Amino acid sequence: MDGQTDALADELVDEQLAAQLAAQRAAWDCMANWTQAERDVWEMGPFDGGIPGMVRRIRRILDVSQRGLAALLGVSQSVVARWETGRTSPRMSVMERLLRMARLRMRFHDEETGDEVGPMRADGAITHGGSRYPAHTDLTATGWWVPRRLRSMTSIEAFRARDHSKRIGDPAIRCRLSPFWKRMQRMVEGTPDDHPAVHQLGAEVRYLDEVREDCRAMMRGTSGGGAA
Repeated sequence: MDGQTDALADELVDEQLAAQLAAQRAAWDCMANWTQAERDVWEMGPFDGGIPGMVRRIRRILDVSQRGLAALLGVSQSVVARWETGRTSPRMSVMERLLRMARLRMRFHDEETGDEVGPMRADGAITHGGSRYPAHTDLTATGWWVPRRLRSMTSIEAFRARDHSKRIGDPAIRCRLSPFWKRMQRMVEGTPDDHPAVHQLGAEVRYLDEVREDCRAMMRGTSGGGAA
């Protein structure tokens, strides 16, 4: 009887230890719920390319554990573990924060040419309502800005508005949304790399004004010569 009692006691202890171990495994980064493929990736460590390897690289540069990086970011350790196994990916804002912490810079390159590709400029022209023009469109300066209700240019108010826009460098900007006309424009002028800034479009309008004024002066000179 004593032997049977001891055996039952040992089995009970083993069951309790197994339950405790299972609870610990479930609490540790939820690794108990990983698939075998995810465990294989985790055991492989960093590999060429990909967000998981970059997160591990940053953690190595900072010399912190998963728990330490999670504390720096204000997330749970399981979140960092999911990033490193590719189960989820950090948001771009979080990725930028990670790079700043490691004193790294993100660069993008064209796969075909290898040229570096940067973000669109921050000072690109915006509408009078304060919003940005659609990124896929091309912008063209057509003159000095006048409110829509005055664009017939039949009043003194309209010419005052135009002169005011000229003084402050506020050009009228055309945004082509039609794929056909955008394609035609690009065939003639090429594809611009970015949206110009307002001062660049303003300089373009001033140049066109000078060209028109030169043409008028030439026409006046020709007319005067003919009359003489």
